Amino acid sequence: MTNMIRSDDPIYVGIDVGTSKICALVGHVDPEGRLRIIGVGRVPSAGMRKGGVVSLESLARAIAAVKDKAERTSGYEIDSALVSMSGVHISSMNSSGMAGVSGRTIGLEDVTRALEAARSVAVPYNREVVHVVPRGYMVDGQDGIKSAIGMHGYRLEVEAHIVTGSSTALRNIEKCVEASDIAIDGWVVGSLAAGEVVLTETEREMGVVVCDVGGGTCDLAVYIEGAVWHTAVIPVGGDHLTNDISQGLHLPAETAEAVKRRHGLAKRSLTDEVQAFAVRPFGQDGTVHIRRAELAAILEPRVEELFSLVRQEIKRSGYDGLLPAGVVVTGGTSQLPGLRQVATDVLNLPVRLAGPDDLRGLVDQLDTPAYSTSIGLLKWAMLQDEQGLMNGRPRVGFNLNQLSWDHAADFLRRLLPG
Repeated sequence: MTNMIRSDDPIYVGIDVGTSKICALVGHVDPEGRLRIIGVGRVPSAGMRKGGVVSLESLARAIAAVKDKAERTSGYEIDSALVSMSGVHISSMNSSGMAGVSGRTIGLEDVTRALEAARSVAVPYNREVVHVVPRGYMVDGQDGIKSAIGMHGYRLEVEAHIVTGSSTALRNIEKCVEASDIAIDGWVVGSLAAGEVVLTETEREMGVVVCDVGGGTCDLAVYIEGAVWHTAVIPVGGDHLTNDISQGLHLPAETAEAVKRRHGLAKRSLTDEVQAFAVRPFGQDGTVHIRRAELAAILEPRVEELFSLVRQEIKRSGYDGLLPAGVVVTGGTSQLPGLRQVATDVLNLPVRLAGPDDLRGLVDQLDTPAYSTSIGLLKWAMLQDEQGLMNGRPRVGFNLNQLSWDHAADFLRRLLPG
């Protein structure tokens, strides 16, 4: 991005293009090495459905509006950003790669060659690799290695998880972003960005699932032994709950969304038969009173269906027996009261709700699960910046003395963008 004001701080931009909202954040690393939010832009989403573009013109206008707000609050002109991606077009596979080392110390270039070998898989012409995720390394037959940099050996092998996306879907979003004169620095799957914010190192090591429940989709990522082993997207989210309320109570969509946010409850047993609220359905001259238990009876089956699909995806991955840390649920829809209890009952696993914490700067309303992906994009950009410097590609404003091999090794161990 181009400076409007002079600063020696590293500057990062992330744009979370969701089904219900679009959020652009601008951040920098403060003198203590911590992320500080200096620019925020938020607008309701338009032109998106289930993570895919349905109206290029509407989405382009929304992105232009969010860019303008972020620029005004930050004092920087945005010309590039990391962009989130979601949708049922995302898929994943496992692969392995090998690189010869010739008996010397293993360096970053050797790890990169091994990952490039793992990346050389047959991908259909209409798909492209978005992430190459190292699951673990093997040096001269010794497995269980999390970071091979600095070790001595002759043969380096890597097990990797490959995430791909539809070229058509990516180009449609890219066209809308570039219409606002913003270059895309890279794509980040929503669940992986959220995982950077909501997971603890203990959960990553033990085995955990990130479940990012947004407006149109539920993005999943399975972490085991500190790395991502599986990713998937389920095309069910908060908009389906709103639609059920609209259909069941005969309400306009806007009213149904307001009712969900103000009175929604995902588990009927948590309310009583007396609580009620007033609404004005279609065809009524005045307001009518709806019992909250009746609303919960509409929402509970849909939430159960959502987590039944999550359970099926976890079983399909084959890692359902390796998740003692359970499930961490985030995203805007996760704030629905009673959702955690339903998830616990359906998944039969420990369930924790999480959002961003320990934020600095312009963080008003950002410390909720709805902005986990948005904050995660900035933290992802910090890691990617360090990795870029290790490859000799410094980015604007980055302070070289903040780089460390430990950070680079940790980044490679967890997630390497494609």
